[in-house]
Amino acid sequence: MYDLIVIGAGPGGYEAAAHAGRMGKKVALIEKERLGGTCLHAGCIPAKTLLRSSRLFRECREAACYGVRLGSVEFDMPAVVERKNRVVGALAKGVEGLLKRAGVEVIPGSARLAARNAVEVGGERHEAANILIATGSRPAVPPISGIDTALDSNTVFALDRIPASVAIIGGGYIGLEFACFFHEIGSQVRVYEMLPQIASGCDGEISSRLLQILKRAGIEFHLGAKVESVPAADCVLNATGRAPVLESLGLEDAGVAVSRKGIRTSDTGKTNIPGVWACGDVTGRRMLAHAATREGIVAVNNMFGRRDRIRYAAVPSVIYTHPEVASVGRTEEELKAGAIEYSKSVVPMSVAGRFLVEHEGATGMVKVLAGAKYGEILGVHAIGDGASEFIVAAAAMIETEMCVEQASEIVFPHPTVSEALKEAIAGIGRR
Repeated sequence: MYDLIVIGAGPGGYEAAAHAGRMGKKVALIEKERLGGTCLHAGCIPAKTLLRSSRLFRECREAACYGVRLGSVEFDMPAVVERKNRVVGALAKGVEGLLKRAGVEVIPGSARLAARNAVEVGGERHEAANILIATGSRPAVPPISGIDTALDSNTVFALDRIPASVAIIGGGYIGLEFACFFHEIGSQVRVYEMLPQIASGCDGEISSRLLQILKRAGIEFHLGAKVESVPAADCVLNATGRAPVLESLGLEDAGVAVSRKGIRTSDTGKTNIPGVWACGDVTGRRMLAHAATREGIVAVNNMFGRRDRIRYAAVPSVIYTHPEVASVGRTEEELKAGAIEYSKSVVPMSVAGRFLVEHEGATGMVKVLAGAKYGEILGVHAIGDGASEFIVAAAAMIETEMCVEQASEIVFPHPTVSEALKEAIAGIGRR
């Protein structure tokens, strides 16, 4: 009898299992494929590894702006893929070591709920006081003629050549990151998005600025475009989003409530069935690896008597385009829709000397939104390389319900790009 069985070894699952193991609980982790899940093997880490290579390739071409003169520069796609595999392999061993140190038993195979407190794997029954479902998500497959011939966010990482042209269906974070990657290595890139803006859910002002920058760089966008058949291109990428993995889990037989988005959970990770919990992409709440990790730890804390909850308003998100987009809290559109009175401050990234030093000719901005009456920080949205590294400071401000006056007392190191956030906060304080 286990204290906890976790189904799925992505960031939400393996971090939750390790957390419970460190609490002294008897834990089993069931995974049908590879430890680390989509994020490690076909998502966050591989994508950022490719983007690091394409950014370096671009920087080599632009090195003369910094007084560095280089000869011919070549992008070796097979070597880039090999490096990606090395990075993923090293991190996968790290996950294995983490689980081993925490005393977590790893069971390979596909799991199915046999009862409220039991799971079947390969014909064997395993019982536990708690079951945490963390099966993640898979690429969505929209009803588009010929979509089965396209690459998706899982299969694109095996591409070992530079395509002459790339058509990307979907202008969300996955499509935009790959648009930047392929554009920087020399492909002609077209992005098709059925909504009137890219980066849906992002603050509108930031989204518009990102669109302008990417179009100016040479990426072609078709907005408000409902794709009915796969566009003609050397390579087509389906980046229309992801869907929760719910199949073959026995959820219906167990009575677990499921919506169109995924398994229904509270902000403590509970489902409608006592002892059954869920975290990560399978819930459809915030399809982000770090959100999954926090959800899994919150669920573990609550199932073993530690009161905890996730504050979704304080979960930051990043789009790793060039330039980066980083956000946390409410957007200006959400505040207007909720009739919430607010103050706003926008400053260019160039107010930070470090930004000018690091990014010749680049532009960016930081926006801070605060309550009009009390000055509580409601949202922070930034565009510009380096934003991903300081957005956590803004997340901490929102998590702790900090107001502008308190945030203004924080000392930001100089020179850093984060000083743009300091100046944006000060801009509200001066109003």
